[in-house]
Amino acid sequence: MAGNRTFTMIKPDAVKAGHIGNILQKINEGGFRIVAMKYTRLTPEAAGQFYAVHKERPFYQELVDFMSSGPIVAAILEKDNAVEDFRKLIGATNPAEAEPGTIRALYATSIGENAVHGADSDENAAIEGDFHFAKTERF
Repeated sequence: MAGNRTFTMIKPDAVKAGHIGNILQKINEGGFRIVAMKYTRLTPEAAGQFYAVHKERPFYQELVDFMSSGPIVAAILEKDNAVEDFRKLIGATNPAEAEPGTIRALYATSIGENAVHGADSDENAAIEGDFHFAKTERF
């Protein structure tokens, strides 16, 4: 059964470009309710821990450096079928392949600087949400 919560981060490239409001608007228009949200910055250590699943991949260090390069907006979102519906809303990792109107088609500039992170499974959504938010920070 599909879950009703997912996790996202508006990445440093989209924050720097001033797209927070537009991305949050797309999230709201997509029918998601924001359960938790914070404007924060990952340390290199925290980014490394968050992306540890990619530690053996050649892009890992570049990803850690990028994700700790500036502020992010982390959020837990709620909606029926949240993970799958959010993945559709954000579009393909490569913005050149993203469907028109998706967040990445609108705001990403490259595969590496692709504006937003979206959890890829219900299990990872829970793990990623727990990484960023205490239970008392969810509403």
